Amino acid sequence: MLNKTQATEAPIHTIITTDDLASYCARWANETYITVDTEFLRETTYYPKLCLIQIAGATEAALIDPLAEGLDLASFFGLMANEKVLKVFHAAKQDFEILMMLSGALPKPVVDTQIAAMVCGFGDQVGYEAIVRKLANASIDKSSQFTDWSRRPLTHKQTSYAISDVTHLRTVYEALVDLLQKSGRAEWMKNELASLCDPATYKVDPEQSWRRIKARIQNKKQQAVLMSVAAWREREAQSRNVPRGRILKDDAVAEIAIQMPQTPQDVNELRLVSKGTGNSTMGAALMKAVQHGLARDPETIPGKPKFEEMSSSAQAVAEILKLALKVVCESNGLAPKLIASVADIEALAMDDNADIPAMKGWQLEVFGKIALDLKHGRAAIGIDKGKAVILPREANENSPASII
Repeated sequence: MLNKTQATEAPIHTIITTDDLASYCARWANETYITVDTEFLRETTYYPKLCLIQIAGATEAALIDPLAEGLDLASFFGLMANEKVLKVFHAAKQDFEILMMLSGALPKPVVDTQIAAMVCGFGDQVGYEAIVRKLANASIDKSSQFTDWSRRPLTHKQTSYAISDVTHLRTVYEALVDLLQKSGRAEWMKNELASLCDPATYKVDPEQSWRRIKARIQNKKQQAVLMSVAAWREREAQSRNVPRGRILKDDAVAEIAIQMPQTPQDVNELRLVSKGTGNSTMGAALMKAVQHGLARDPETIPGKPKFEEMSSSAQAVAEILKLALKVVCESNGLAPKLIASVADIEALAMDDNADIPAMKGWQLEVFGKIALDLKHGRAAIGIDKGKAVILPREANENSPASII
C-alpha cells in the first residue's frame, strides 16, 4: 500500500511542453494503473473548457497544463488509449465527456471509484472528500474546488488541491479493490461501468433534446413545435458555444411549444421570452422553428413519454417496494441507486416485466426476485429484533416477527 503522504510532500511539477509530456507519458505507460482527474470550466460555454489534467503513477505525479502555448496532447491521448494501463477516475462522466470531445475516444480500460464505492456500500454518489477521509484517512482542502482554473499562473493552493485529487485516489482505489475482492462484487462493478464507457452516452443529438424538457403538451402540433424549437436551441447553443439556457430557458421553450407563436407580435406577447424578441433576428429564427414544427407530418411525431396513471393499489405496492429496496440495500451494503430509481420502482409496481435494471443481471438476483415475491405474496416485510427484514411466506406463519 502506498504511503498516503509521499506524493504530496514532493514538489508539484507542471508539464507545459510537448517533449516533457511525452517523457512522462512514456513512463506512465509502464504502470499497472494510473489515477487521472481534470479541472474544467463550463459555466459560460456549451462545451467544457479543459484547464488542467492531473495524473499520478506509483511514484510520479504531475499536472498537465493544456492551456500552455504549443502543447500537443497527443501522447496523453495515446496513454488514455493504452489498454495495458488501467485508468482510475472518480465520478468520471464529465471527465469522459471532455476527453471524448477532444480526442474522439474514451479512455480504456477504466475504473470509476465512485461506482466502486457505491457497489461497496458507501451510498449513492459518494463525494470524493468523504471517501478520501474514510479510506485514505486524509482530508482535502476544498476551498480551491470552484476557483477559475483557466487563470494563469495557478496558485500553489490550487496546484496542491489538484494534485491531491490523484495522489489520494491511489489509496482509495487500492482500498476499494480489496473490498471488492473480499465481497466478490468486482463483476458487479464492471457491469455498472458499461453505460459510462459507451461512446453513445456522450453524443448529443439536437433532435432528441426535447426529451429533457417538461411541458404540458396536449396535442401533436404542440409536440412537433417542442421538438423543432428544442432542436433549434441546441444547435444554436452548440454553434455559439454558450449554455443552452443563454439562448432560451427550458420553461420558455415549453411556453413556445404550447402557444405556437407565428408572428412577431405573438412572440412579443410570450411571458417567458424577452420583450422585443419578436422583432429580432432571434425572433425570426424562432418563428421559423415553429413553422418547421407545424409543417411536420403528424405520423412522424412521437408522443411525449406516457406515464401510466398509478392506481391506489399500485401506489401502495410501490411504497412497499421502496421500503424493500432500502432493507435489501442496507443488508447487502449497497447504494440504492445501483439497483432502482423511484421511477423504476413505480414501473415494477405496475408491471412484473418492467424493462428496468432491477430486473436484469445481478440486480435481479439481489432485489428483483424479492420484489416479485413481495408483490405476489411469497414474501413479506417484517420486524425482527428491531430491524426490518424480508421473510419468505412459509416462515411467516411460525415466525415471531411482526409482518407489515
